[in-house]
Amino acid sequence: MSHHWGYVAVVFSALLFGVGITLYKMLLGSASPLVIAAVTYLAGGLFLACAGLLPGSAKVVSWLKLPTSTKTRFARRDIFILILTVLFGAVLAPSVYLSGLNETTAVNAALLGNTETLFTIGIAFIFLGERGRMKDYAAMALLVIGAVILTTNLNLGQLDTLGAVFGNLLVVAGSFFWGIDNNLSRVLAVRTSLLQIGSMKEIFGGALLLVITWLFGLGVVASPVSIAYLVIVGIFSAGLSLLLFLFSLQEIGAMKTGVIFSTSSLFGAVSAFLILHEPISVLQILAGMLMLFAIYVLSIPAKKQG
Repeated sequence: MSHHWGYVAVVFSALLFGVGITLYKMLLGSASPLVIAAVTYLAGGLFLACAGLLPGSAKVVSWLKLPTSTKTRFARRDIFILILTVLFGAVLAPSVYLSGLNETTAVNAALLGNTETLFTIGIAFIFLGERGRMKDYAAMALLVIGAVILTTNLNLGQLDTLGAVFGNLLVVAGSFFWGIDNNLSRVLAVRTSLLQIGSMKEIFGGALLLVITWLFGLGVVASPVSIAYLVIVGIFSAGLSLLLFLFSLQEIGAMKTGVIFSTSSLFGAVSAFLILHEPISVLQILAGMLMLFAIYVLSIPAKKQG
């Protein structure tokens, strides 16, 4: 399969995640961040587990050329890596990030959330030895610039860096944990079933978060309607989004996937405009177009020598 599908997949993953963050924010006032993370991750994990049992799923897996391990068990090293992905990507990252989002401003959270891209790139560069070409680095720079413009509208004076220091630090910490998770998932994605990775990670992570909420007496979402709402959001924003993200990790690597995923800021801004009626400027729209152009540059294949 062409690597172009990896670029398509991560864009759709960013779309689902960006819209999901807007929907999460609508419930933060009535539910604990840990409860939101637990319910959505459990729903996403169960969705991925059931997807692998649906008729025709084997054909889809074959068409996408996803790795289909015949092993009934993970190798010992894979079990250790899976435990780390559950801890960093499905427990620490979502709970810490949503807690930060609840404490700081939306502008701060959007901007600082883009540090996940830098963490993903840095870890992939240092520990996985991933490298790019000059046009790749130029496109990555354009994506980061576009993300900064999109999330700040170049009005840096509005960033409340002193009034919400604790929330800001939580957002950065959550982004750092996701950066670690992205690279660990990349290691698993090249040799293990993506549905198996995603479902186990989110089910175990969501279950552990539920236990934590019970231990701390945080309760559950009050309304059955809210639970149904979170389940639907979890299926798309946590389940399907994660599957597409893992597929992209396998196809184009952690560095490019992490950078392109920063477009979730663009989709988050548009969804906030459409759903929450938050303002969006012409400058921010242009920044979004710049990010899409950068993705196109990244997706251009290298010219063969000779």
